Formats: sequence, C-alpha cells, structure tokens
Amino acid sequence: MQNSALLLPLSFIPDPTPVVPPQAEGLLTVLDWASGIGLVLGVLGVIIVGIGMVIQLRRGEGGESIGKLGWVLAGCIIITGASGIVRAFV
Repeated sequence: MQNSALLLPLSFIPDPTPVVPPQAEGLLTVLDWASGIGLVLGVLGVIIVGIGMVIQLRRGEGGESIGKLGWVLAGCIIITGASGIVRAFV
C-alpha cells in the first residue's frame, strides 16, 4: 500500500513562516528582559561559586564546589537554550 503523502511533489507542501502578531510586542519585551536578567544572574552565580571555591581551597575543601558550579552552568545552558528547547517540543 502506498502512502499518498509521498506522491505529492515538494512544491505542494506548505512551508509556513512564523509571524509574530503586533499584540505580542510587550510579551517579547518581557521575554527579552527575563532572558537578559537570567544570564546576568548566571554570570553572577559563576562568580560567587568561584569565590566560594577560592575560600574553600584555602581551607582544604576546594572540590566540594564543583557540583555547585555544574548546577549554575546547567542553569545558564537552559536559559540560553530555552527558545530552542520549547521549539523542539512545540
């Protein structure tokens, strides 16, 4: 049995271009601000973890902060890739 969708030429398959409606301008501004604030907080988090590592290294406990650094970096990756992650599921 043949699939009828495979018989259509590629010129008939629609390729929609996403268009943001004018009403969404405010929402896009809020999302841009949230992303920017999240990235600034992520950088601040890396700096704070780095300071904590220096302090703990002086005490001989430097390796305990590596896990915290991993969580901060994972959060930064999620923030920067949020639109791609959502686009993959939608």
